[in-house]
Amino acid sequence: MVNEVGARELYEGLLGYDGDDAYGDVAAPWLERAQDGYRARLAVAAECSGWWTAGPGVHGVQSLKWELYALSRVSDVLLLGRQPADDPVDVALPRLALPDDDYLGLFGALGMTWAAGGGFDPLLHEIVEVEQSDDPGSPIEVTEVVWPGLMLGELVFGRAGVRVRAGAEHAQRGVADRSPLYWSFRRRHRPTVDLSQGWGGNSQWGTDLRLDYRTSSGDRLNVDGDRPIDGSTELGLDHPLNLSPEERLLTPRERRELLRHRCLLRVPEAAAELAGFAPWERDLMPFDWVLPDGEE
Repeated sequence: MVNEVGARELYEGLLGYDGDDAYGDVAAPWLERAQDGYRARLAVAAECSGWWTAGPGVHGVQSLKWELYALSRVSDVLLLGRQPADDPVDVALPRLALPDDDYLGLFGALGMTWAAGGGFDPLLHEIVEVEQSDDPGSPIEVTEVVWPGLMLGELVFGRAGVRVRAGAEHAQRGVADRSPLYWSFRRRHRPTVDLSQGWGGNSQWGTDLRLDYRTSSGDRLNVDGDRPIDGSTELGLDHPLNLSPEERLLTPRERRELLRHRCLLRVPEAAAELAGFAPWERDLMPFDWVLPDGEE
């Protein structure tokens, strides 16, 4: 193999570490062994070039998707100590909460950069806490950055965690910051849903990272998806094909917000009907949703 190191090794090394210098004792030695070959491997994914379309039979492409996902789990565990502790049973692993310099040093050595700040942007920002504005119509605005976001070239590798202020028409406290977060492995303060869950110790690592790109010609969301977000109206049926009953109960706006924000922002309009499908939030499968051509 060209690269004998992998992110799973780093992830498991961090989880098993009980010292007080996770960067120096675990991350830095791993980086030393990864060297330039690992960084070059990741660089293939840095441009929205269509590299992911080579097909499942191309081993290098599939293994790169899996490696990016494994690396995202490294980021997840390093960020747990920065998150609210709603569940007292959950262990936050505060000893792994690297300061920004070490966190960015680790991923910077792999070719990543800190995602730009600015106004709230669901492509770049993950809502951690909502302060509810008195004005229901107030748009979402960032009040604090909790952890930095990461870009691998044009690829959004990790969104920045942010606290926001918003009116209830845009983001409801207790929903936008506590409902299940999709395409994510672990958070301390909210449930998560990704395609690794429910698989065995080895099989779970055969999971792809969601691929979102910010390019000079526009944003590309979930580029590896292939299921229209509004379903298909082929054969003249009255309801969208390729959407589950639960997904059809979400409005087009709610489905788009879920794809863009990776979670629901408000209690769904059809909450009463959805309750009959409990636990419906766990049964949604937005992982292959794509927007119509030309829609960002």
